[in-house]
Amino acid sequence: MSEPLGVWTIGALGGIGTTMVVGARAMAQGLVSDTGLVTTRQEFEPLDLVPIADMVFGGHEVRQSNYWESAYEIYKKSGSLDLEVIQAIKEDLLDISEALKPGTAVHAGDAIHDIATNPVTRLDDGLRSIIQRIQSDIRSFRARESVDNIVVVNLASTEPPLAEADAIVDRDELERLLDDGDTSRVRPSMLYAYAAFQEGCGYINFTPSTSALCPVMRAMGEQCGMPFMGNDGKTGETLVKSALAPMFKYRNLQVLSWQGYNMLGDRDGQILANPENLESKVVSKDSVLQGILGYPLHTHVGIDYVESLDDLKTAWDFIHFRGFMDHKMSMQFTWQGCDSILAAPLVLDMVRLTELAMRRGEKGAMSHLAPYFKSPLDCGEHDLHRQFHAMMNYFATVGVAEA
Repeated sequence: MSEPLGVWTIGALGGIGTTMVVGARAMAQGLVSDTGLVTTRQEFEPLDLVPIADMVFGGHEVRQSNYWESAYEIYKKSGSLDLEVIQAIKEDLLDISEALKPGTAVHAGDAIHDIATNPVTRLDDGLRSIIQRIQSDIRSFRARESVDNIVVVNLASTEPPLAEADAIVDRDELERLLDDGDTSRVRPSMLYAYAAFQEGCGYINFTPSTSALCPVMRAMGEQCGMPFMGNDGKTGETLVKSALAPMFKYRNLQVLSWQGYNMLGDRDGQILANPENLESKVVSKDSVLQGILGYPLHTHVGIDYVESLDDLKTAWDFIHFRGFMDHKMSMQFTWQGCDSILAAPLVLDMVRLTELAMRRGEKGAMSHLAPYFKSPLDCGEHDLHRQFHAMMNYFATVGVAEA
C-alpha cells in the first residue's frame, strides 16, 4: 500500500479530531507507540492497510483555531497530550491547519453559540449552497494533498433526533427539502453526508446523530457506490456494558436493573446539557442491554455536564441481578477515562478499514465494523465478544486469520 489517504473530519478541532491528528503525526515520527489501535495487531498485517504515516488531514470546524492551539489547550486542561510531543510536531500541526474550512453550525441552543466564535455558514444560508461549499472544500483538499481516496468522519457534536414523523422517505423528497431550504427536517450531518457521497468519499458517523445515515442517506451512499458505517462510537461505559452483560447471559443470571450515571466535561458535555441533544445520546447508550440479554429490564442512563472534568469522564454503574434460588445480588463498577484518548485510535482504525473497503469496491453499510459502535448499522448483535469475532471472521475472507 503506497497511495496516500485523505481524512476529512467534521468537527476537526474537537478533542477527538485533535487527538487523532496529533497521535497520527506523532506515530509517524516515532514519538509514541501504536497502543490502542486494533488494526496494528499482527492479525491485520495481510490486509496491507494504509500506513498511518500516509494519512493526510483536513476538515470543517465551527471554531476559529488551529491544531496546535487545540492540542495545547488539551495539554493544559487534561494533560492527555504530552507537551514535548506536541511541540515536536508544532510546524506539522500548523501546516495541516491550513486545510481547515469553516463548518456549518447546528441549531442547538446557546451551547453552540458559546463555542462558535468565528463566522460560519448557518443552516438558513441555503441548503444547496452549503452542500456546494462543502463539496468545493473537499475538492480543494483533494487537490492540495494530491489524494484520490478520502474518508469523511463525522466527529461533530450530537444533534437533536428527528421525530419519526419527520423522517425523509425517499431521494425525491430529500431533494425537494433541500431546494425549499427546510431546516426543520434536514440536519447539518445530512448535508455533510450528501456532499461526501457525491464526492466519492467513504463516510463514518462516529456521533449519535442518526440523521447522518438515515435511510435516504444510506440509499444515496449505496447509489454512489460508497461504503459507510455508524452510529455513535463505543468508547467508555457502553463498551464495558457490551463486554460485561454477556457474562450474566452466559451464567443465566437474571439482570433486574442496570442503573448508570455519567459525568463529562468539555464541549461534548456542554452540548449534551441541552435536553434535545441529550435525547440522541441516551437512546444510543440505553439500547445495548436488552439487545444482549434478550429480555426487558429496568435501565436508566443519566448524563450530567461537569465543567471541571474537561475531556475526562466518569461513569458509575449499579447492576442488580438474581441468581440461584432467586437470591438477589449486586455489582458496581466505575469507569474513568479520557474520551479522546479512547476514541481517536478507533477512528484511525475505521479510516484504514474504510479505505480497504473502497479499494475493494465495496459499498453500503460496513456491518463488520459493529464492535466500534453503540448502534451499529445492519447488526442486531450488541455482544462485544461476538461482534469482534464476527469482524475477524469477515476479514478472514480477505486475508486476516480468524481470531
